[in-house]
Amino acid sequence: MDELTERLSVEQRVEVGGPEPTLEELHTRLTDIGTVFVKFTETRGGTDLGIRLDREASDLSAADFDARTGTVHVEGTLTLNDDAVRCIADIDLATLQGTGRLALVEMTDA
Repeated sequence: MDELTERLSVEQRVEVGGPEPTLEELHTRLTDIGTVFVKFTETRGGTDLGIRLDREASDLSAADFDARTGTVHVEGTLTLNDDAVRCIADIDLATLQGTGRLALVEMTDA
């Protein structure tokens, strides 16, 4: 396991990342695009990761985007420094911050 992957595998602060970290952009990415950005803020300069959303594992039911309240639970996969990982994060819509971590994805031989 890569050293950065290992550091990010512990629950820590995250925020909405990407080129336009707004509630509106997050909503569009969650509902239409299927890719979200999660920024781990406790690394030097922050680590902004693009996540391929797993719609079945993610949960938007506690979110009210119009009222800007509630939370979203997002899960998705990516490759970080040759490690296949799943990002698991809970984001508060009022602050666009929350907690998250990475988990190694077990690769199976085909």
